Amino acid sequence: MPVFPFSTGWLHLGVGRGQAFSVGRNGSGQAASYPPTPEINPELTGSFGKASEPDKEWDLNCECKPPSQALDREILLVPRRGVSSAGGSTFVQSVGSHSSRTMAPPRNVVKIAVQKADAIPQLIQLDQAKPLATVLKEVCDAWNLPHSESYALKFADGHKRYITENNRMEIKNGSILCLSIAPDLEAQQVLGGLQSTSREGCYRALKNLVPLASDMTFAQEVISRDGLQRLSTIIENGDDLGEMLALGLMAFLELMEHGVVSWETLSMPFVRKVVSYVNMNLMDASVQPLALRLLESVTLGSPALGQLVKSEVPLDRLLVHLQVMNQQLQTKAMALLTALLQGASTAERKHMLDYLWQRNLRQFIYKNIIHSAAPMGDEMAHHLYVLQALTLGLLEPRMRTPLDPYSQEQREQLQALRQAAFEPEGESMGTGLSADRRRSLCVREFRKLGFSNSNPAQDLERVPPGLLALDNMLYFSRHAPSAYSRFVLENSSREDKHECPFAKSSIQLTVLLCELLHVGEPCSETAQDFSPMFFSQDHSFHELFCVAIQLLNKTWKEMRATQEDFDKVGGVEAARPQGGRLWKGVVNTGPTFGWSQVMQVVREQLARTLALKPTSLELFPTKVNALTYGEVLRLRQTERLHQEGTLAPPILELREKLKPELLGLIRQQRLLRLCEGMLFRKISSRRRQDKLWFCCLSPNHKVLQYGDVEEGANPPTLESLPEQLPVADIRALLMGKDCPHVREKGSGKQNKDLYELAFSISYDHGEEEAYLNFIAPSKRDFYLWTDGLSALLGSTMGSEQTRLDLEQLLTMETKLRLLELENVPIPEQPPPVPPPPTNFNFCYDFSIIEP
Repeated sequence: MPVFPFSTGWLHLGVGRGQAFSVGRNGSGQAASYPPTPEINPELTGSFGKASEPDKEWDLNCECKPPSQALDREILLVPRRGVSSAGGSTFVQSVGSHSSRTMAPPRNVVKIAVQKADAIPQLIQLDQAKPLATVLKEVCDAWNLPHSESYALKFADGHKRYITENNRMEIKNGSILCLSIAPDLEAQQVLGGLQSTSREGCYRALKNLVPLASDMTFAQEVISRDGLQRLSTIIENGDDLGEMLALGLMAFLELMEHGVVSWETLSMPFVRKVVSYVNMNLMDASVQPLALRLLESVTLGSPALGQLVKSEVPLDRLLVHLQVMNQQLQTKAMALLTALLQGASTAERKHMLDYLWQRNLRQFIYKNIIHSAAPMGDEMAHHLYVLQALTLGLLEPRMRTPLDPYSQEQREQLQALRQAAFEPEGESMGTGLSADRRRSLCVREFRKLGFSNSNPAQDLERVPPGLLALDNMLYFSRHAPSAYSRFVLENSSREDKHECPFAKSSIQLTVLLCELLHVGEPCSETAQDFSPMFFSQDHSFHELFCVAIQLLNKTWKEMRATQEDFDKVGGVEAARPQGGRLWKGVVNTGPTFGWSQVMQVVREQLARTLALKPTSLELFPTKVNALTYGEVLRLRQTERLHQEGTLAPPILELREKLKPELLGLIRQQRLLRLCEGMLFRKISSRRRQDKLWFCCLSPNHKVLQYGDVEEGANPPTLESLPEQLPVADIRALLMGKDCPHVREKGSGKQNKDLYELAFSISYDHGEEEAYLNFIAPSKRDFYLWTDGLSALLGSTMGSEQTRLDLEQLLTMETKLRLLELENVPIPEQPPPVPPPPTNFNFCYDFSIIEP
């Protein structure tokens, strides 16, 4: 067989039957000539490709003697196995008749390579219309391997998944496959090792099982052969509490993650045994995170077994795990804790959180997790968000409960609120006065407190905020008595109609805080937006109210507002989109109201400050008080100028002329963002987010490449991504509820966050339509990727981010173009064009030299 000393690459040669041939490179004249070859080795068969290197083109010269003889064979130069590309050799491979070059390959035929240990790779044309068993037999026959049913094809890269009839369409041109043992035989062999009496044999079987368990085909074979039962026996026996047990737990979790078997099928003795590993003091560091992860899955997947976990795992034990300086163990302990809290009733949740707060969990989170020197992971941030949401959710029953005018306790609370403002401590009310006089005095003082009705219970019948507003007012009066008295007395003694009603302000401010902090809304399954300051205080919501009510009084005076301004509803409506709902999950049964102009400003002050994520409630007043009414107006004006610009017709005409160029710039930026690539999280059937995958666009904008990656790993290179999706195969871009991966999850309110971040690509998968599904990490990433994909497909970039970017670029470019016209008024209409001259007999004689 001739061997050519060329670097790696596929080369075409024409060979005349019985004639010599030569190969030259870049027309340099350096050719390797060989004597006449009777015929090409018929045992070598394969496909052919283009002769090229990244920056080089190969010139192929063929000498045929006599020239009248036609070329009827082609050969292929491919790199020898194990030889480097710098100076590697190639071997010649026959690829069939010359006439095949002129025919385009069928659409369902892909050119791939198949590898096998200690054998020369095969280059084949895979016909996707053929049954997979037929393709496998042809591959085995080429290597003289009998019993092709004992083998299977796998992807050589990535997770090395088995090729099945369901996923064979993922094979693309240039894919590399490998021949391996069939999954049923592999499963049988591994399970046989698990039954070995020797520890070494069982250990080797577990080592082989863990990487294979992530494959769905292999997992089904193991599960059908009672593999889960064998693993549970190993876990329950617990003979080896080190690496052997960790491998067993890891394999069990990988198999269960496929969703083939329900978590409810697990036995109670098995769950108790896993609980015992969590409760042990001396345990291998790799075992307990896996045991905690398994118990979290059990708690989320089976309510009955979740109750068992809750009763068997003490909260004190989870606190011990949280205090270990091991981020993985901390994260899994926090995950189990939030799972237990989510599965508990409101009363149980309150009891659990009260106990945890008494054991200083909040202080530990604030000092050692939020302010830790090590960066916080996304999973821990999500669990802290869930913990914050569940803690604030304890306020929901009070928010939904109206004041009961027949409740003695609530009447006493109202009287305590009045007495703290108007009566000296220890002085009894209305000594020596008649009942009517005392009642009249109470009504007048409640009016001074800012209640709209003579009976204050009527003001607190609105739901929301219900009794939560009364709780806030009482907390303010008891924990900041001087500020409370100053607020009430300052406003109740004014006679210029600029008094700020304390009770009415408190009721609307409580509604506003509940909306900003999403009290009463279900937890998002992907959000990580927690506020560090809520772990700095035991009563963060009430403390925030104390700051906000004083801010409202300050803003009231800055705006010189009156009662009429307070009652006047401004342009920003907070109350009811549709169906009588004030915000998601909370029904307003009272009269419709909107935010007054004062409340709009306070809302903006609080929202802007919360967006800064102050680390403590001590810093919050400083930041929010710096945002005065004048500063809010300035920010509004600046934003309005950035968004609206001028409306003069010449400026609008200039903007229209600039739009195509700037849209091209935005399109270029979006495509560059796609080329940079991004990590996405996978959402499994139980909405877990512990899997990552990476997707990016090739530099020539022709292929989307993607593949799974490990948590914490560096972004993969373009060459290491196993999967490819040609842009030419893409049919359409789907977003929101049209995406198949969120449409299957139902239409509950808890899926709204997934709808807003979900998008899919539909593409041709053989004769069928397939989808590549995404869940964006954030709204901005969603806009950037959907815009980039729209630009890639030649569609309009219609996202909100594109509109904002275009507006910003238009504003900047317009201002730059108009710098020379500063302070020059631009007329609405262009000046009239003067009439043409009576004749055109005028010129300038340049031959005349001026003195």
